[in-house]
Amino acid sequence: MSTSSPAQAEREAALLGSVPRGLLIGGQWLDGTGGRTIEVEDPSTGAVLAHVADATVDDAGAALDAAVAAQDDWRRTPARQRAEILRRAFELVTARADDFALLMTLEMGKPLAEARGEVAYGAEFLRWFSEEAPRISGRYSENPVGGSRLLTMKQPVGPCLMITPWNFPLAMGTRKVAPAVAAGCTMVVKPATATPLTMLLFAQTMAEAGLPDGVLNVVTSSTTGKVMAPLIADPRLRKLTFTGSTPVGQRLVEQSAQQLLRVSMELGGNAPFLVFDDADLDKAVEGAVAAKMRNTGEACTAANRFYVQRGVAEDFTRAFAERMGSLVVGRGTQDGVQVGPLIDAGARTDVAARVSEAVEAGATVVTGGQSVGERGYFYAPTVVTDVDPSARLLTEETFGPVAPVVVFDDEAEGIALANRTEYGLIAYAFTQGLDRGLRVAEALETGMVGLNAGVISNAAAPFGGIKASGFGREGGFEGIEEYLETKYVGIAH
Repeated sequence: MSTSSPAQAEREAALLGSVPRGLLIGGQWLDGTGGRTIEVEDPSTGAVLAHVADATVDDAGAALDAAVAAQDDWRRTPARQRAEILRRAFELVTARADDFALLMTLEMGKPLAEARGEVAYGAEFLRWFSEEAPRISGRYSENPVGGSRLLTMKQPVGPCLMITPWNFPLAMGTRKVAPAVAAGCTMVVKPATATPLTMLLFAQTMAEAGLPDGVLNVVTSSTTGKVMAPLIADPRLRKLTFTGSTPVGQRLVEQSAQQLLRVSMELGGNAPFLVFDDADLDKAVEGAVAAKMRNTGEACTAANRFYVQRGVAEDFTRAFAERMGSLVVGRGTQDGVQVGPLIDAGARTDVAARVSEAVEAGATVVTGGQSVGERGYFYAPTVVTDVDPSARLLTEETFGPVAPVVVFDDEAEGIALANRTEYGLIAYAFTQGLDRGLRVAEALETGMVGLNAGVISNAAAPFGGIKASGFGREGGFEGIEEYLETKYVGIAH
Protein backbone atom coordinates (compact mmCIF):
# COMPACT_ATOMS: atom_id res chain seq x y z
CA MET A 1 0.00 0.00 0.00
CA SER A 2 1.32 3.43 -0.92
CA THR A 3 2.53 5.85 1.75
CA SER A 4 2.02 9.61 2.01
CA SER A 5 3.73 12.17 -0.21
CA PRO A 6 6.19 14.55 1.50
CA ALA A 7 3.57 17.31 1.60
CA GLN A 8 0.92 14.97 2.99
CA ALA A 9 3.36 13.57 5.54
CA GLU A 10 4.17 17.12 6.68
CA ARG A 11 0.48 17.89 7.13
CA GLU A 12 -0.06 14.67 9.07
CA ALA A 13 2.87 15.46 11.36
CA ALA A 14 1.59 18.99 11.99
CA LEU A 15 -1.87 17.71 12.86
CA LEU A 16 -0.56 15.02 15.18
CA GLY A 17 1.62 17.61 16.87
CA SER A 18 -1.40 19.77 17.64
CA VAL A 19 -3.34 17.06 19.46
CA PRO A 20 -3.06 16.91 23.28
CA ARG A 21 -1.34 13.79 24.59
CA GLY A 22 -2.27 13.96 28.26
CA LEU A 23 -5.24 13.31 30.52
CA LEU A 24 -7.84 16.06 30.77
CA ILE A 25 -8.72 16.38 34.44
CA GLY A 26 -10.43 19.44 35.88
CA GLY A 27 -9.54 21.52 32.85
CA GLN A 28 -5.83 20.66 33.00
CA TRP A 29 -3.85 18.47 30.63
CA LEU A 30 -1.78 16.14 32.82
CA ASP A 31 0.85 13.49 32.11
CA GLY A 32 -0.60 11.00 34.57
CA THR A 33 0.85 9.73 37.83
CA GLY A 34 2.27 6.49 36.46
CA GLY A 35 4.61 7.96 33.88
CA ARG A 36 3.55 5.38 31.30
CA THR A 37 2.33 5.99 27.77
CA ILE A 38 0.23 4.18 25.15
CA GLU A 39 1.38 3.74 21.56
CA VAL A 40 -1.20 4.78 18.96
CA GLU A 41 -0.67 2.85 15.74
CA ASP A 42 -1.54 3.57 12.12
CA PRO A 43 -3.33 0.36 11.06
CA SER A 44 -2.53 0.97 7.40
CA THR A 45 1.23 0.84 7.98
CA GLY A 46 1.81 -0.52 11.48
CA ALA A 47 3.83 2.61 12.31
CA VAL A 48 3.46 4.40 15.65
CA LEU A 49 1.66 7.71 15.27
CA ALA A 50 1.89 9.06 18.80
CA HIS A 51 2.19 8.28 22.48
CA VAL A 52 -0.53 9.35 24.92
CA ALA A 53 -0.71 9.19 28.71
CA ASP A 54 -1.61 5.85 30.25
CA ALA A 55 -3.80 6.56 33.27
CA THR A 56 -3.61 4.87 36.63
CA VAL A 57 -6.43 4.14 39.06
CA ASP A 58 -5.49 7.34 40.91
CA ASP A 59 -5.76 9.36 37.71
CA ALA A 60 -9.25 8.01 37.05
CA GLY A 61 -10.23 8.83 40.63
CA ALA A 62 -8.99 12.38 40.16
CA ALA A 63 -11.08 12.68 37.01
CA LEU A 64 -14.20 11.60 38.90
CA ASP A 65 -13.32 14.02 41.70
CA ALA A 66 -13.23 16.82 39.12
CA ALA A 67 -16.57 15.77 37.62
CA VAL A 68 -18.19 15.62 41.06
CA ALA A 69 -16.78 19.01 42.03
CA ALA A 70 -18.17 20.60 38.85
CA GLN A 71 -21.60 18.97 38.99
CA ASP A 72 -23.51 21.41 41.20
CA ASP A 73 -22.48 24.52 39.31
CA TRP A 74 -23.01 22.81 35.96
CA ARG A 75 -26.52 21.59 36.77
CA ARG A 76 -27.46 25.17 37.69
CA THR A 77 -26.09 26.56 34.44
CA PRO A 78 -29.04 27.85 32.38
CA ALA A 79 -30.14 25.52 29.61
CA ARG A 80 -29.67 28.22 27.00
CA GLN A 81 -26.05 28.64 28.04
CA ARG A 82 -25.44 24.90 27.79
CA ALA A 83 -27.11 24.97 24.38
CA GLU A 84 -24.88 27.77 23.13
CA ILE A 85 -21.76 25.86 24.16
CA LEU A 86 -22.93 22.87 22.15
CA ARG A 87 -23.76 25.06 19.18
CA ARG A 88 -20.29 26.62 19.25
CA ALA A 89 -18.80 23.15 19.48
CA PHE A 90 -20.81 22.12 16.42
CA GLU A 91 -19.47 25.09 14.50
CA LEU A 92 -15.88 24.45 15.58
CA VAL A 93 -15.98 20.75 14.69
CA THR A 94 -17.55 21.57 11.34
CA ALA A 95 -14.93 24.22 10.61
CA ARG A 96 -12.19 21.70 11.46
CA ALA A 97 -13.78 18.83 9.58
CA ASP A 98 -10.67 18.15 7.50
CA ASP A 99 -8.48 17.86 10.60
CA PHE A 100 -10.90 15.57 12.42
CA ALA A 101 -11.32 13.42 9.31
CA LEU A 102 -7.60 13.07 8.72
CA LEU A 103 -6.94 12.26 12.36
CA MET A 104 -9.57 9.50 12.32
CA THR A 105 -8.15 8.09 9.11
CA LEU A 106 -4.67 8.02 10.59
CA GLU A 107 -5.54 6.28 13.85
CA MET A 108 -8.46 4.13 12.73
CA GLY A 109 -7.86 3.57 9.01
CA LYS A 110 -11.19 4.47 7.40
CA PRO A 111 -10.95 6.28 4.03
CA LEU A 112 -11.00 10.07 4.18
CA ALA A 113 -14.36 10.31 2.41
CA GLU A 114 -15.91 8.08 5.03
CA ALA A 115 -14.16 9.93 7.84
CA ARG A 116 -15.62 13.21 6.57
CA GLY A 117 -19.03 11.57 6.69
CA GLU A 118 -18.44 10.65 10.31
CA VAL A 119 -17.47 14.22 11.15
CA ALA A 120 -20.75 15.49 9.70
CA TYR A 121 -22.69 12.77 11.53
CA GLY A 122 -20.85 13.27 14.81
CA ALA A 123 -21.17 17.05 14.71
CA GLU A 124 -24.90 16.75 14.17
CA PHE A 125 -25.33 15.36 17.69
CA LEU A 126 -23.87 18.61 19.01
CA ARG A 127 -26.35 20.65 17.01
CA TRP A 128 -29.32 18.36 17.76
CA PHE A 129 -28.80 18.38 21.51
CA SER A 130 -28.05 22.09 21.55
CA GLU A 131 -31.64 22.41 20.40
CA GLU A 132 -32.94 19.90 22.95
CA ALA A 133 -31.34 21.51 26.02
CA PRO A 134 -33.85 24.41 26.28
CA ARG A 135 -36.75 22.01 25.75
CA ILE A 136 -36.22 19.97 28.91
CA SER A 137 -39.52 20.26 30.74
CA GLY A 138 -41.87 18.60 33.22
CA ARG A 139 -45.65 18.83 33.64
CA TYR A 140 -48.29 20.15 35.95
CA SER A 141 -51.73 18.69 36.54
CA GLU A 142 -54.54 18.30 39.02
CA ASN A 143 -54.87 15.09 40.95
CA PRO A 144 -57.67 13.23 39.11
CA VAL A 145 -59.44 12.52 42.42
CA GLY A 146 -58.87 16.02 43.79
CA GLY A 147 -57.12 17.25 46.90
CA SER A 148 -53.72 18.02 45.44
CA ARG A 149 -51.71 19.09 42.44
CA LEU A 150 -49.10 17.04 40.63
CA LEU A 151 -45.80 18.56 39.51
CA THR A 152 -43.04 16.67 37.71
CA MET A 153 -39.62 18.03 36.84
CA LYS A 154 -36.56 16.74 34.99
CA GLN A 155 -33.13 16.95 36.61
CA PRO A 156 -29.67 15.80 35.51
CA VAL A 157 -28.67 12.31 36.55
CA GLY A 158 -25.28 13.49 37.75
CA PRO A 159 -21.69 12.45 37.04
CA CYS A 160 -21.44 9.95 34.18
CA LEU A 161 -18.80 7.49 33.03
CA MET A 162 -18.62 7.05 29.26
CA ILE A 163 -16.62 4.26 27.62
CA THR A 164 -16.41 4.70 23.85
CA PRO A 165 -15.22 2.33 21.07
CA TRP A 166 -12.47 2.63 18.48
CA ASN A 167 -14.49 2.25 15.29
CA PHE A 168 -16.23 5.66 15.30
CA PRO A 169 -13.85 7.77 17.40
CA LEU A 170 -15.76 11.05 17.03
CA ALA A 171 -19.41 10.12 16.58
CA MET A 172 -19.53 7.63 19.45
CA GLY A 173 -18.14 10.38 21.67
CA THR A 174 -20.45 13.18 20.58
CA ARG A 175 -23.44 10.84 20.75
CA LYS A 176 -22.83 10.51 24.51
CA VAL A 177 -21.21 13.82 25.42
CA ALA A 178 -23.75 16.08 23.70
CA PRO A 179 -26.89 14.87 25.54
CA ALA A 180 -25.01 14.84 28.84
CA VAL A 181 -23.93 18.45 28.34
CA ALA A 182 -27.47 19.39 27.32
CA ALA A 183 -28.95 17.70 30.39
CA GLY A 184 -26.49 19.27 32.82
CA CYS A 185 -24.35 16.23 33.65
CA THR A 186 -20.61 16.16 34.17
CA MET A 187 -18.62 13.24 32.84
CA VAL A 188 -15.49 11.13 32.65
CA VAL A 189 -14.81 9.75 29.18
CA LYS A 190 -12.60 6.73 28.57
CA PRO A 191 -11.88 6.51 24.81
CA ALA A 192 -10.71 3.30 23.17
CA THR A 193 -7.03 2.51 23.61
CA ALA A 194 -6.56 2.08 19.86
CA THR A 195 -8.05 5.45 18.87
CA PRO A 196 -7.71 8.05 21.64
CA LEU A 197 -6.47 10.98 19.56
CA THR A 198 -9.81 12.03 18.09
CA MET A 199 -11.42 12.24 21.54
CA LEU A 200 -8.50 14.26 22.85
CA LEU A 201 -8.87 16.73 20.00
CA PHE A 202 -12.64 16.85 20.56
CA ALA A 203 -12.18 17.53 24.28
CA GLN A 204 -9.83 20.39 23.40
CA THR A 205 -12.48 21.72 21.03
CA MET A 206 -15.20 21.53 23.69
CA ALA A 207 -13.02 23.62 26.00
CA GLU A 208 -12.58 26.19 23.24
CA ALA A 209 -16.36 26.25 22.84
CA GLY A 210 -16.63 27.38 26.45
CA LEU A 211 -17.31 24.19 28.39
CA PRO A 212 -16.31 24.87 32.01
CA ASP A 213 -13.39 23.04 33.60
CA GLY A 214 -14.28 19.68 35.09
CA VAL A 215 -17.48 19.13 33.11
CA LEU A 216 -15.69 16.92 30.57
CA ASN A 217 -12.73 14.86 31.76
CA VAL A 218 -10.87 12.42 29.52
CA VAL A 219 -8.84 9.46 30.76
CA THR A 220 -6.82 7.32 28.33
CA SER A 221 -5.72 3.93 29.60
CA SER A 222 -4.38 0.62 28.35
CA THR A 223 -6.06 -1.26 31.24
CA THR A 224 -9.68 -0.19 31.00
CA GLY A 225 -11.13 -2.80 33.34
CA LYS A 226 -8.66 -2.17 36.14
CA VAL A 227 -8.77 1.60 35.91
CA MET A 228 -12.53 1.98 35.46
CA ALA A 229 -13.68 -0.55 38.09
CA PRO A 230 -13.16 1.78 41.08
CA LEU A 231 -15.17 4.51 39.35
CA ILE A 232 -18.07 2.13 38.70
CA ALA A 233 -17.97 1.15 42.38
CA ASP A 234 -17.87 4.78 43.57
CA PRO A 235 -21.27 5.91 44.97
CA ARG A 236 -20.73 9.41 43.56
CA LEU A 237 -21.01 8.09 40.00
CA ARG A 238 -24.62 8.05 38.82
CA LYS A 239 -24.55 6.72 35.27
CA LEU A 240 -22.53 4.38 33.08
CA THR A 241 -22.81 4.33 29.30
CA PHE A 242 -20.82 1.94 27.14
CA THR A 243 -20.53 1.13 23.45
CA GLY A 244 -18.69 -2.07 22.63
CA SER A 245 -18.92 -5.83 22.68
CA THR A 246 -21.69 -7.75 24.43
CA PRO A 247 -19.35 -9.79 26.70
CA VAL A 248 -17.70 -6.62 28.03
CA GLY A 249 -21.09 -4.95 28.38
CA GLN A 250 -22.39 -7.85 30.43
CA ARG A 251 -19.48 -7.54 32.85
CA LEU A 252 -20.02 -3.80 33.16
CA VAL A 253 -23.72 -4.27 33.90
CA GLU A 254 -22.82 -6.75 36.63
CA GLN A 255 -20.41 -4.26 38.17
CA SER A 256 -22.88 -1.40 37.89
CA ALA A 257 -25.55 -3.37 39.75
CA GLN A 258 -23.68 -2.89 43.04
CA GLN A 259 -24.40 0.85 42.88
CA LEU A 260 -27.69 0.52 40.98
CA LEU A 261 -26.31 2.89 38.38
CA ARG A 262 -28.35 4.23 35.51
CA VAL A 263 -26.94 2.23 32.61
CA SER A 264 -27.18 2.39 28.83
CA MET A 265 -25.50 -0.25 26.70
CA GLU A 266 -24.98 -0.18 22.94
CA LEU A 267 -23.54 -3.62 22.33
CA GLY A 268 -22.82 -6.07 19.54
CA GLY A 269 -24.92 -6.92 16.52
CA ASN A 270 -25.26 -9.61 13.90
CA ALA A 271 -27.41 -7.72 11.43
CA PRO A 272 -29.43 -9.66 8.84
CA PHE A 273 -29.91 -8.21 5.35
CA LEU A 274 -33.05 -9.54 3.64
CA VAL A 275 -33.59 -9.30 -0.11
CA PHE A 276 -37.05 -10.35 -1.28
CA ASP A 277 -37.89 -11.38 -4.81
CA ASP A 278 -39.79 -8.15 -5.49
CA ALA A 279 -36.85 -5.94 -4.51
CA ASP A 280 -35.23 -3.43 -6.84
CA LEU A 281 -32.00 -5.38 -7.28
CA ASP A 282 -29.86 -2.40 -8.21
CA LYS A 283 -30.91 -0.61 -5.05
CA ALA A 284 -30.53 -3.80 -3.02
CA VAL A 285 -26.94 -4.29 -4.22
CA GLU A 286 -26.02 -0.68 -3.48
CA GLY A 287 -27.69 -0.97 -0.09
CA ALA A 288 -25.85 -4.21 0.62
CA VAL A 289 -22.48 -2.66 -0.15
CA ALA A 290 -23.28 0.34 2.03
CA ALA A 291 -24.57 -1.78 4.91
CA LYS A 292 -21.66 -4.22 4.73
CA MET A 293 -18.73 -1.97 3.94
CA ARG A 294 -19.35 1.05 6.14
CA ASN A 295 -16.17 1.30 8.20
CA THR A 296 -14.74 -1.73 6.33
CA GLY A 297 -17.40 -3.83 8.03
CA GLU A 298 -16.13 -2.82 11.47
CA ALA A 299 -19.45 -1.49 12.72
CA CYS A 300 -22.10 -2.88 15.03
CA THR A 301 -24.64 -1.86 12.37
CA ALA A 302 -22.80 -3.69 9.57
CA ALA A 303 -24.85 -6.29 7.71
CA ASN A 304 -23.39 -9.67 8.62
CA ARG A 305 -25.83 -12.20 7.17
CA PHE A 306 -27.34 -11.81 3.70
CA TYR A 307 -30.56 -13.73 3.17
CA VAL A 308 -31.79 -13.61 -0.43
CA GLN A 309 -35.02 -15.09 -1.78
CA ARG A 310 -34.39 -17.88 -4.24
CA GLY A 311 -35.91 -16.18 -7.29
CA VAL A 312 -33.32 -13.38 -7.25
CA ALA A 313 -30.46 -15.07 -5.38
CA GLU A 314 -28.27 -15.80 -8.41
CA ASP A 315 -28.61 -12.33 -9.92
CA PHE A 316 -28.14 -10.56 -6.61
CA THR A 317 -25.08 -12.60 -5.62
CA ARG A 318 -23.39 -12.05 -8.97
CA ALA A 319 -23.96 -8.29 -8.95
CA PHE A 320 -23.07 -7.98 -5.25
CA ALA A 321 -19.80 -9.89 -5.73
CA GLU A 322 -18.89 -7.72 -8.72
CA ARG A 323 -19.39 -4.55 -6.69
CA MET A 324 -17.50 -5.89 -3.70
CA GLY A 325 -14.66 -7.09 -5.88
CA SER A 326 -14.35 -3.69 -7.57
CA LEU A 327 -13.80 -1.75 -4.35
CA VAL A 328 -10.36 -0.15 -4.06
CA VAL A 329 -8.40 -1.22 -0.99
CA GLY A 330 -5.64 0.95 0.42
CA ARG A 331 -4.44 3.55 2.88
CA GLY A 332 -7.35 5.83 3.63
CA THR A 333 -5.44 9.04 2.87
CA GLN A 334 -4.93 8.04 -0.77
CA ASP A 335 -7.24 9.29 -3.52
CA GLY A 336 -9.81 6.78 -4.74
CA VAL A 337 -9.46 4.37 -1.82
CA GLN A 338 -12.81 2.93 -0.70
CA VAL A 339 -11.73 0.28 1.82
CA GLY A 340 -9.19 0.82 4.56
CA PRO A 341 -7.40 -1.61 6.87
CA LEU A 342 -8.82 -3.52 9.79
CA ILE A 343 -7.93 -2.08 13.18
CA ASP A 344 -5.05 -4.42 14.01
CA ALA A 345 -3.35 -7.69 13.18
CA GLY A 346 -5.62 -9.66 15.51
CA ALA A 347 -8.72 -8.40 13.74
CA ARG A 348 -7.39 -9.47 10.36
CA THR A 349 -6.38 -12.87 11.69
CA ASP A 350 -9.86 -13.39 13.13
CA VAL A 351 -11.61 -12.48 9.87
CA ALA A 352 -9.30 -14.73 7.84
CA ALA A 353 -9.88 -17.62 10.24
CA ARG A 354 -13.66 -17.34 9.93
CA VAL A 355 -13.50 -17.43 6.16
CA SER A 356 -11.10 -20.42 6.22
CA GLU A 357 -13.36 -22.32 8.62
CA ALA A 358 -16.38 -21.72 6.39
CA VAL A 359 -14.51 -22.87 3.28
CA GLU A 360 -13.28 -26.01 5.03
CA ALA A 361 -16.92 -26.78 5.86
CA GLY A 362 -17.97 -26.46 2.20
CA ALA A 363 -18.47 -22.73 1.56
CA THR A 364 -17.49 -21.11 -1.75
CA VAL A 365 -15.59 -17.83 -1.99
CA VAL A 366 -17.11 -15.84 -4.85
CA THR A 367 -14.72 -12.91 -4.49
CA GLY A 368 -11.97 -11.92 -2.08
CA GLY A 369 -11.02 -14.28 0.68
CA GLN A 370 -7.44 -13.16 1.27
CA SER A 371 -5.26 -10.56 2.95
CA VAL A 372 -4.01 -7.67 0.82
CA GLY A 373 -0.62 -5.95 0.81
CA GLU A 374 2.59 -6.43 2.74
CA ARG A 375 2.10 -3.59 5.27
CA GLY A 376 -0.88 -2.83 7.44
CA TYR A 377 -3.92 -4.95 8.19
CA PHE A 378 -5.87 -5.13 4.94
CA TYR A 379 -8.35 -7.82 3.94
CA ALA A 380 -10.13 -8.00 0.59
CA PRO A 381 -13.90 -7.43 0.41
CA THR A 382 -15.30 -10.95 0.35
CA VAL A 383 -18.53 -12.68 -0.65
CA VAL A 384 -19.11 -16.30 0.38
CA THR A 385 -21.93 -18.69 -0.53
CA ASP A 386 -23.00 -22.19 0.59
CA VAL A 387 -22.14 -21.38 4.19
CA ASP A 388 -22.96 -23.99 6.80
CA PRO A 389 -25.61 -22.67 9.23
CA SER A 390 -23.33 -23.38 12.19
CA ALA A 391 -20.39 -21.38 10.78
CA ARG A 392 -19.17 -18.44 12.80
CA LEU A 393 -19.76 -16.23 9.77
CA LEU A 394 -23.47 -16.66 10.47
CA THR A 395 -23.68 -17.26 14.22
CA GLU A 396 -21.31 -14.54 15.45
CA GLU A 397 -20.66 -10.91 14.64
CA THR A 398 -17.84 -10.62 12.11
CA PHE A 399 -16.05 -7.28 12.30
CA GLY A 400 -14.71 -7.16 8.77
CA PRO A 401 -15.49 -7.01 5.03
CA VAL A 402 -17.01 -10.49 4.68
CA ALA A 403 -20.54 -11.15 3.40
CA PRO A 404 -22.04 -14.66 3.58
CA VAL A 405 -25.04 -15.12 1.27
CA VAL A 406 -27.79 -17.61 2.16
CA VAL A 407 -30.84 -18.49 0.03
CA PHE A 408 -34.37 -18.69 1.46
CA ASP A 409 -37.70 -19.64 -0.10
CA ASP A 410 -40.51 -17.63 1.46
CA GLU A 411 -41.12 -14.64 3.71
CA ALA A 412 -41.68 -16.66 6.86
CA GLU A 413 -38.39 -18.52 6.39
CA GLY A 414 -36.51 -15.29 5.72
CA ILE A 415 -37.81 -13.67 8.88
CA ALA A 416 -37.07 -16.79 10.92
CA LEU A 417 -33.48 -16.86 9.66
CA ALA A 418 -33.06 -13.14 10.37
CA ASN A 419 -34.29 -13.56 13.95
CA ARG A 420 -32.14 -16.64 14.60
CA THR A 421 -29.59 -14.76 16.73
CA GLU A 422 -29.16 -13.53 20.27
CA TYR A 423 -28.54 -10.03 18.92
CA GLY A 424 -31.13 -7.43 18.04
CA LEU A 425 -29.54 -4.14 17.04
CA ILE A 426 -30.52 -3.57 13.41
CA ALA A 427 -31.85 -5.43 10.39
CA TYR A 428 -32.19 -4.48 6.74
CA ALA A 429 -34.91 -5.47 4.31
CA PHE A 430 -35.37 -4.71 0.60
CA THR A 431 -38.80 -5.07 -0.97
CA GLN A 432 -40.97 -2.87 -3.14
CA GLY A 433 -44.15 -4.03 -1.43
CA LEU A 434 -45.38 -1.59 1.22
CA ASP A 435 -47.44 -4.23 3.00
CA ARG A 436 -44.54 -6.66 3.06
CA GLY A 437 -42.12 -3.96 4.18
CA LEU A 438 -44.23 -3.01 7.17
CA ARG A 439 -45.01 -6.64 7.97
CA VAL A 440 -41.32 -7.55 7.94
CA ALA A 441 -40.30 -4.47 9.94
CA GLU A 442 -42.81 -5.40 12.63
CA ALA A 443 -41.65 -9.02 12.73
CA LEU A 444 -37.91 -8.39 12.90
CA GLU A 445 -36.56 -8.62 16.46
CA THR A 446 -34.34 -5.55 16.38
CA GLY A 447 -34.29 -2.03 17.76
CA MET A 448 -33.85 -0.54 14.29
CA VAL A 449 -34.77 -1.52 10.72
CA GLY A 450 -33.40 -0.19 7.45
CA LEU A 451 -36.21 -0.57 4.92
CA ASN A 452 -34.81 -0.22 1.40
CA ALA A 453 -31.87 1.63 2.95
CA GLY A 454 -28.37 0.43 3.79
CA VAL A 455 -27.49 3.28 6.18
CA ILE A 456 -30.04 4.78 8.56
CA SER A 457 -28.02 6.29 11.44
CA ASN A 458 -29.28 9.80 12.15
CA ALA A 459 -28.82 12.13 15.11
CA ALA A 460 -32.55 12.86 15.05
CA ALA A 461 -33.47 9.18 15.45
CA PRO A 462 -33.18 6.87 18.47
CA PHE A 463 -30.25 4.48 18.08
CA GLY A 464 -30.18 1.26 20.08
CA GLY A 465 -31.03 -2.42 20.23
CA ILE A 466 -32.80 -5.17 22.11
CA LYS A 467 -31.84 -8.65 23.34
CA ALA A 468 -28.04 -9.08 23.58
CA SER A 469 -27.51 -5.81 21.70
CA GLY A 470 -28.20 -3.84 24.85
CA PHE A 471 -30.68 -1.24 26.06
CA GLY A 472 -31.14 2.49 26.13
CA ARG A 473 -31.27 4.87 23.18
CA GLU A 474 -28.84 7.47 21.85
CA GLY A 475 -29.97 10.31 19.62
CA GLY A 476 -33.46 11.52 18.84
CA PHE A 477 -35.83 12.94 21.43
CA GLU A 478 -35.13 9.83 23.48
CA GLY A 479 -31.39 10.42 23.79
CA ILE A 480 -31.50 13.17 26.40
CA GLU A 481 -33.83 11.17 28.64
CA GLU A 482 -30.94 8.79 29.35
CA TYR A 483 -29.30 11.65 31.28
CA LEU A 484 -32.35 12.95 33.16
CA GLU A 485 -34.17 11.84 36.27
CA THR A 486 -37.88 12.51 36.83
CA LYS A 487 -38.89 14.03 40.17
CA TYR A 488 -42.51 14.18 41.31
CA VAL A 489 -43.76 16.82 43.74
CA GLY A 490 -47.20 16.43 45.30
CA ILE A 491 -48.71 19.79 46.29
CA ALA A 492 -51.59 19.91 48.74
CA HIS A 493 -54.47 22.30 48.02
